[in-house]
Amino acid sequence: MSQFTIATRESRLALWQAEHVKALLEQRGHQVALLGMTTKGDQILDRSLSKVGGKGLFVKELEVALEEGRADLAVHSLKDVPMDLPQGFELACVMEREDPRDAFVSNKYAKLADLPQGAVVGTSSLRRVVLLRALRPDLKIEPLRGNLDTRLRKLDDGQYDAIVLASAGLKRLGLGDRIRAIFETSEMLPAAGQGALGIESRSERPDVAGALAPFAHQTTWLCVAAERAVSRAMGGSCSMPLAAHATLEGEYLQLRAAWGDPDKPGALVTARGAEVVADLAEAARLGEEVAAKLRAGGAH
Repeated sequence: MSQFTIATRESRLALWQAEHVKALLEQRGHQVALLGMTTKGDQILDRSLSKVGGKGLFVKELEVALEEGRADLAVHSLKDVPMDLPQGFELACVMEREDPRDAFVSNKYAKLADLPQGAVVGTSSLRRVVLLRALRPDLKIEPLRGNLDTRLRKLDDGQYDAIVLASAGLKRLGLGDRIRAIFETSEMLPAAGQGALGIESRSERPDVAGALAPFAHQTTWLCVAAERAVSRAMGGSCSMPLAAHATLEGEYLQLRAAWGDPDKPGALVTARGAEVVADLAEAARLGEEVAAKLRAGGAH
């Protein structure tokens, strides 16, 4: 058996995710240590991610630790991982997805429809801004940065009437009781990879990939490959309000995508596609086809 070091951000959710992978590896006889790190994405909280370099700020320092040999693998929320990894790096494993949907969190209101006109809703995501405005153009959408506990504290301090968070993070940290309502994907389409854990390693480390192989979830991996292909083809980043969500229904991978302009409330372009896919390359091709429909103005 092997000795591995996992590079991880030090937020409570990131540590939960790293500890989860550590425990799985240890159950198979490996020795595992954690290397906690603070990333630029964790440090810059006064500006939106789209203005300071995007979600790649959450993974760069971890990749440096992999490159320098201080760590063997890094555990990420897959929606934070840039679509194109640097040369020499790979996604060694995608694990089974937790609930990919968005959650409505409020201390006063049970669901989005209950919010009064002009209510203040917090989110850090341009995707959520566009989708919320399509549902409720009368609301005041305000930026919300920080880790999960910080965001909940800002809500509890009365800075917002409601906030929108990923269901997966709340459930993983045992905070599911904070969820007042869950947005169905027909209302608010998730971000590419939302709810899934991706494990990154150096490409020349087949020992790492081999150790992680028992934890890979093929259905999730096919779905997120299609979702991430949409984002890659669209040039997806934090500065693009883009949603993509795939499900495997029978033999068919069903993929839906949407994007919009944050300065034009309600102006959403949607597209969808469905194919029988046998591998990650075919899933990615489906994503590229759906992205082409988006660029053409949307098609169903």
